[in-house]
Amino acid sequence: MIKPNDLLAPEMDKEEHLPEDVMRNISVDNLIYAMDNGKLKVLLAKYKQGIAANKWGLIGHWVKLDEDLESAAYRVVTQATGVKNFHLDQLAAFGKVKRYPLRRIVTVAYYALVRMEEVSIEHGDNTHEVDWFDVKSLPELIFDHKEIIESSLAHLKYKVRHEPIGFSLLPEKFTLLQLQEIYEAILDVKLDKPNFRRKIQKMNLLINCKEKQKDVAHRAATLYRFDINVYEKLKDFGFNFEY
Repeated sequence: MIKPNDLLAPEMDKEEHLPEDVMRNISVDNLIYAMDNGKLKVLLAKYKQGIAANKWGLIGHWVKLDEDLESAAYRVVTQATGVKNFHLDQLAAFGKVKRYPLRRIVTVAYYALVRMEEVSIEHGDNTHEVDWFDVKSLPELIFDHKEIIESSLAHLKYKVRHEPIGFSLLPEKFTLLQLQEIYEAILDVKLDKPNFRRKIQKMNLLINCKEKQKDVAHRAATLYRFDINVYEKLKDFGFNFEY
């Protein structure tokens, strides 16, 4: 198993020095998302070596010969963030002939939804920086990584309206405002507070914890958690969140 210090964008490794236990033409790229102060952020890395050195890109790696695609994506996300329990799903394969200038590489993109408070980033010898970026204010990205992010954001807009995936970005106990901020960040809209709360509470998805926020400068809000039984049903059968 590689260590966090070994993580690098798959396209940046020198072909002649690829590890012997990886597939030469297939990689995974990971869209790691978290909420921070009401903003949806994606984790990017700036690398030291390769043809796109000193530029920002998604965090990825080669797929090992003895692992499946999802296992490769899970491995990379865990090593990059320290988080072990998170929502992970495949987005799409990206395989334009010239997406990587030196040779043909197909990458399979996965998106992961993590809780910011659980993340412990360790960037190693191959990275200058690893940092969170607001999805509305991204730096210049390597290769087709901008296209991959745009595709994932469009996909998330659909998913959050039909599945309760947004809860994967929340702490165990959360406020209705925190939940609304997730929908607003992903859908890129401003939602009417009373209307949003009516829609959410109509799903019977939330359980009132009978607790208030602590140590906040503003009026303490009520804390909620989701009903796991209703959550699982919504995951299986979906819903339609109109705004």
